[in-house]
Amino acid sequence: MDRIVAVIQARMGARRLPDKVLLELEGKPVLEHVIDRVKQSNLVDEVIVATTVAEKDLKIANLCSRKGVRVYCGSENDVLDRYYQCARLVGADHIVRITADCPIIDPKVIDEVIRLHFKKHSDYTANMITSTFPDGEDVEIFTSKALKKAWQNAKLSSEREHVTPYIRKNPGIFKLANLAFTKDLSDKRWTLDEKRDYGFIKEIYKALYKKNKFFGMKEVLKYLRSHPEHESINNKIGRNEGYLKSLKDDKRIAKRDG
Repeated sequence: MDRIVAVIQARMGARRLPDKVLLELEGKPVLEHVIDRVKQSNLVDEVIVATTVAEKDLKIANLCSRKGVRVYCGSENDVLDRYYQCARLVGADHIVRITADCPIIDPKVIDEVIRLHFKKHSDYTANMITSTFPDGEDVEIFTSKALKKAWQNAKLSSEREHVTPYIRKNPGIFKLANLAFTKDLSDKRWTLDEKRDYGFIKEIYKALYKKNKFFGMKEVLKYLRSHPEHESINNKIGRNEGYLKSLKDDKRIAKRDG
């Protein structure tokens, strides 16, 4: 039976909001919330955190140790290599990619993407090839074979730092599938990348967490309909600014063998 492993990428050295993955939300670090939420998936077999060998990321490894979650420490900048080595070591057949800056990630959305992946027999399935979900609900799943092919052939620094661009840019090589929401909510920003995002997410957790620790998209949308003022905290920030900056600064690197 195919083994589905969710790999959460996390590091302390974020440029725009350093140490964001350990900021507190209702008494727990952001990363701990993300781990707990991904564990609520009915289809994921194991949750692993992939961090770096940098000394500052020992705090992430220590958090994982306390929670009994396996952690892989790999390349700081070549996140594609970090994912490939992690997946290879744990024997994953399919890898679910989640980033640690998504503390509102909905386990039901994770399962929807996984189900579509198997229904379509895809190499890569996501809900953001065409974005209709809020920023912060991004889920990707890909086969170990697709990951290896990307690891061997991705040559641009943006393709290595952001893991999956090489796959998405090559639909002739990989079979892709996209999960769309019933309406376009791509203008909503639920991710944690700047101080303003933290202010918004704290408001959401303050309102919803005590009633239901694993509140989902439905509950957030209902709350925002009655409290639309909270969205003005961070809704002027552009989507995917980190990836766009990587494209601007792109450079070629050596090809991988193996």
